[in-house]
Amino acid sequence: MAMLAEAEVSAFSVFLLGLSLGLTACAVTCLPFIGTLAFGKAEGAASGLRDAAFFLGGRLLSYTLLGALAGALGAWFVRELASGIGNLLIGLSSLFSAIWLSWPGHRRCNSVRQLHGLSPALLGIGLTLIPCAPLATLLAAAAQGGSTGQGAWFGLLFGTGTLLTPMLVLIPAAAGIGHILHQENAWLINWLRHGAALVMGLLGMQRIDLFIAGSGLPLLLAGGLLVLLGWQRRQGLTRLRSSPIRIKIEPR
Repeated sequence: MAMLAEAEVSAFSVFLLGLSLGLTACAVTCLPFIGTLAFGKAEGAASGLRDAAFFLGGRLLSYTLLGALAGALGAWFVRELASGIGNLLIGLSSLFSAIWLSWPGHRRCNSVRQLHGLSPALLGIGLTLIPCAPLATLLAAAAQGGSTGQGAWFGLLFGTGTLLTPMLVLIPAAAGIGHILHQENAWLINWLRHGAALVMGLLGMQRIDLFIAGSGLPLLLAGGLLVLLGWQRRQGLTRLRSSPIRIKIEPR
């Protein structure tokens, strides 16, 4: 019974660690990314709530996997994660979101809209990969246990605690503000989308530079070039569709 009580206290402590992160540092660190994305989409509070669900779902999945990996690989995995590789993944997911926001035909193209949940989910996963104090404590406990199953369980409990966060309100609020601005001034939508994409791109560039100095700007420029090529292709297709088809009949 004593061993069971100790296990229950440990599990509850892990949940409280996640709760402390979700209510404090998590919102401060994550909101510039996911809040900017929701604001730039400008699709209303309901869309913002969906983005919050995808974002937090990505975080929950990532914390569970991180706990499992720490339990399986031990202190080596914790040291590798602390090397800063998370900054690279955060930067790449932010650049992906920037490209997605700026991509032509965003609202009309089904193949693009089908990815609407991928950007917030990738941001949620990426932003878990920088070991803050609560996460470092979780990973150390999982590594010390030496069990993949126990590590995954601790990660799931920790991630569940982080779900109780002000971002459940702040993300829909950002999306709602963007939607109101768009409704009142329809011409603003392009400025909202491309402005938010620029912010996301700059945030991504900064994170990538933290991992490999000087590599963020080339990747940002490559993403911008990709978007320009997409717009050029769309304009070419539009001209092709709008041009009349003329059939010349030669007299016999």
